[in-house]
Amino acid sequence: MVKALFQALLACLSVQSMLAASEYACTRTKVAVLGAGVAGITAAQALSNNSVSDFVIIEYNAEIGGRCRWMKFGNDSEANQYTVELGDNWVQGTGTEDGPENPIWTLAKKYNLIGTYSDFSSVQTYGENGQVDYLAKADDFEEAYAYVEQDAGIILSENLQDRSFRAGLNLAGYKPTLDPEASAWEWFSFDFEFAQTPDVSSQEFAVVNNNASLYGFSEDNYFVHEPRGFNTFIRGEASTFLTPSDPRLLLSTIVTNISYTPEGVTITNDDGSCISADYAICTFSVGVLQSDLVTFDPPLPQWKRIAIETFQMAIYTKIFFQFPPDRIFWNSSYQYLLYASPQRGYYPIFQPLDLPDFLPGSGIFFATVVTDQSRRIEAQSDERTKSEILAVLRQMFGDENVPDPIDFMYPRWGQTPWARGSYSNWPPGLTLEGHQNLRANVDRLWFAGEATSQQYFGYLQGGYLEGKGTGERVATLVNGGLGEGDTRVEGEVQGDEARYEVLKGTTTIEEYGPFNGWYVSSFQEGEDEEEGGF
Repeated sequence: MVKALFQALLACLSVQSMLAASEYACTRTKVAVLGAGVAGITAAQALSNNSVSDFVIIEYNAEIGGRCRWMKFGNDSEANQYTVELGDNWVQGTGTEDGPENPIWTLAKKYNLIGTYSDFSSVQTYGENGQVDYLAKADDFEEAYAYVEQDAGIILSENLQDRSFRAGLNLAGYKPTLDPEASAWEWFSFDFEFAQTPDVSSQEFAVVNNNASLYGFSEDNYFVHEPRGFNTFIRGEASTFLTPSDPRLLLSTIVTNISYTPEGVTITNDDGSCISADYAICTFSVGVLQSDLVTFDPPLPQWKRIAIETFQMAIYTKIFFQFPPDRIFWNSSYQYLLYASPQRGYYPIFQPLDLPDFLPGSGIFFATVVTDQSRRIEAQSDERTKSEILAVLRQMFGDENVPDPIDFMYPRWGQTPWARGSYSNWPPGLTLEGHQNLRANVDRLWFAGEATSQQYFGYLQGGYLEGKGTGERVATLVNGGLGEGDTRVEGEVQGDEARYEVLKGTTTIEEYGPFNGWYVSSFQEGEDEEEGGF
């Protein structure tokens, strides 16, 4: 018995020694920022601006930028290739002279990003037998959307049960199931923005998301075709607090485990290195958090896991072609070419970039598909996808008019390990409190990114604002501000994020406040709350 106890004591001391050695071997820092996309860089910038210089940024890739990613494209010499954006492409909602300005628009102007305003009325419509005019279908959708928008306001103000956007459209009398042309307009008006169908999207928060940017900032959408790449603004902001060879930026470093306690966070990487931090800010996408690529020790609590698994990660895939510039077959008067297929979402939209205000002379043209179709084409060969799209184009324009492309390419965002998708989407029935659990910290492990933004999920401005806000809050804690557990002072969250270990079915109007990530009025100025609307 004594011998057994002695051996157990030795084993315990051995474990303690290994833990101590591991802790000693880890690089020490105040804050570890996980990910160098817009949220990670902005969080680190906020730390730096608040006199916290002892931090590290850990990034999977060999460069910063995250899902704001571009590449050179075109079957020509490297000097004559064109920059195309694989991920983020628009500043969505810019700003007005007398109103707030989208922070991404502020940065786009600061770094002189070249682009062109999108004209979503510049659309030419096609079916299986070529060009056909069904522009009137747009009016039908807009009329239905107006109903859905008002109905969403009633859901919020009267504490009603949320429903799918599809249910809202059905209640408005818009049921395009057997009408390929109406379905194409619905796709163009909804899926093209959210990268998911109305069937799996929240009515209430799809309206919130749309209105926050397009009413809050402006209805302008600025399509970036900057030769230096859209993420020039991220690299530019990073340069304001990082040197070119800054040891605090750990590129090509893959996180495999995150261990957290009330006293700190330890990050373990696939090369065996580790970082011990007082706090960590995790900016990984919902898709990565839903995967098994990164483990947590201890496992995240159930309320956090439910939030992660409930939110959606959508995929938005741009499929690029380059055709011989002397064989352009599309009408250069239109920015968008809409195709009505009997199979909803089957290569529905094409955008020519060989237009006067875009990339003239490039011969570049791209199609877009989203989530379900994205997964399908990710699982097949490039040649299969190319042949499918060429078949559609030859239906639209005639066999003799569409040549073989001279270059072709598309990303596979769903299979990319550090992204596992393009951006997030809010599912039906998820309450504001349920989403707040996605935002909430677990001990000293904090979370930020476009998905944690209640109003701007899916948008660059969401990642920017969440990164900035979380960075500032962690800086307050590092600098000796209010400690964990101090949640509200005069309506503002100061310490831990609010969290809800037991979720109720709906959200009362009083709960729409900063402590749950809601930072602006629920209603338009002058709107009668009884009439609904945002």
